[in-house]
Amino acid sequence: MGETSRSQIISVGLAIFSMLFGAGNLMFPIAVGMMSGDLNFFGLSGFLLTAVILPITGIVAMILFDGDYKSFFYRLGDLPGFLIILACMLIIGPIIAIPRIVTLSHIMISPFIPEISSLVFALIFLGVTFLLTFRENKIMDLLGKFISPVLLISLMIIIVKGFIYAGDPLKASDTALNLFIKNIQFGYGTMDLFGGIFFASIVLTILKENLGHVTDVKSLKKLAIIGFKAGLLGTFLLGLIYVGLSYLGVYYGFGLENANAGEIFRDVSIRILGSYGALVIAIAVLFACLSTSIALYAVVGEYLQKEVFRNKIKFVPSLIILSLLCLPLSMYGLDYVLALTAGPILYIGYPVLIAITFLNIAYKWFDFKPIKIPVLVVTIAMVLKYFFM
Repeated sequence: MGETSRSQIISVGLAIFSMLFGAGNLMFPIAVGMMSGDLNFFGLSGFLLTAVILPITGIVAMILFDGDYKSFFYRLGDLPGFLIILACMLIIGPIIAIPRIVTLSHIMISPFIPEISSLVFALIFLGVTFLLTFRENKIMDLLGKFISPVLLISLMIIIVKGFIYAGDPLKASDTALNLFIKNIQFGYGTMDLFGGIFFASIVLTILKENLGHVTDVKSLKKLAIIGFKAGLLGTFLLGLIYVGLSYLGVYYGFGLENANAGEIFRDVSIRILGSYGALVIAIAVLFACLSTSIALYAVVGEYLQKEVFRNKIKFVPSLIILSLLCLPLSMYGLDYVLALTAGPILYIGYPVLIAITFLNIAYKWFDFKPIKIPVLVVTIAMVLKYFFM
């Protein structure tokens, strides 16, 4: 492998980690540790199956479709494909993902800047995200070379110090088997399969732009290999951080049973670092949330520009419109946004998205063509399970 390819894999891998590691990735692993206690190995194993394996699956699937999510979803038909893409964009944009990022960031910062209201914070956060997404061709460099290293260092400080001063673990809340099964579904909450699918198009687009002049990576096959290796690196880092954060929940989660997921991360961090660790906490949260927010803005902004407005407006106006759409729910509390996440969107929509992903991989690898009936069966099964079981 050439030096350029190796450095590009590392840079893009860090960027993938940074794009995927957002609000849910900070909140849920610690909650897994609290729930699993001294049986954390089993609970964490279930969580990793969906929180780590699914994102890399989404990246692989989208690489096989050359980053074209329309081809990916339109195998279901033009109208179903259009509606699913629209639903996905609403979920990763103004309805769930971006408001969750903003509200978590606010809940983490508010103890240290109590005078800042949710409205003012949302305006500032969305404004900064807009400015950083403004230069679309610089997104990968920004994420891979600056935000990811700062994020990793901040998280490692919390994790390492937490392990050094760890006390007695919490007791498990359930049996090993039940914890494993519960946390498979709990991993849906990160929503990183959405990220794996839609961020892969960013990765491939920028790889082609930045490396098109390099002879040994011009072909799609070699680009796909680089993208896949970068995806492995990014999700491996994701898994390592999950392991560390979950064990912080095991050792520092006592007395936090009634707190929401964002408050748990904040309070555990304060227990480990003390009040003087406020800056580290702020850096970890803001950079994790900002990095994912930038990537989401890029994906949804491009969708608005090209698919909704049919290129009648430029990229920047589409980002402004997205900011306005994100603002209302970003002013609500984290509990409200998490309640939206935990409904049919997660327990019906996510399994359907998983089915589409694996069926599309089977189509590209094994020429397995059926997709409409299998997806319909999964949809009906999930609806029946959610509402009647």
